[in-house]
Amino acid sequence: MGGGGREALSRVYLDTHVAVWLHDGLVEKLTEAAKEAIESSDLLLSPMVYLEFAYLHQRGRIRLSPTEIYTNLSTSFGVSLCRQGFPGVAATATELEWTNDPFDRIIVAQSVCDPNSRLVTADRLILANYNRAIW
Repeated sequence: MGGGGREALSRVYLDTHVAVWLHDGLVEKLTEAAKEAIESSDLLLSPMVYLEFAYLHQRGRIRLSPTEIYTNLSTSFGVSLCRQGFPGVAATATELEWTNDPFDRIIVAQSVCDPNSRLVTADRLILANYNRAIW
C-alpha cells in the first residue's frame, strides 16, 4: 500500500485508529474506499496522531510506543510525518467548532490546510463534518 506520483487529492492523512489498524495488519477493518485511498496515495500522519499514539500507549490501549508504530508504518507503507507549520494548523483547528476533541481538531485541520489531501477515518463525527474525509 502507498505509492508514487498521483493527480489531485494525492495525499492521504491517516486518522489514529486507521494508522493503528494498518500497523497491526488489520486491513479487514478498512472499507474498500479506505483501502483504495491508502493504496493510491502518498500517506501522511499528523504529528497529533503521533502524540495520540503516546496517549493511547500510556493508558494501555496500545502496546507499542509511538516510535515503534511510526517506524513500522514508515518502513512498511511509506508513511511520512507531516511537516506543515503548526501556527496555521492550530488557527484552522480553532474554527472546527463541531468537536471539542483536541486530537480530532488538529488531525482534521492538518488535512484542511493541505488542499490536495483527504483524511481516512472511521470517526462518524469527522465523516459527518469534513467533506474530504473518507471511509
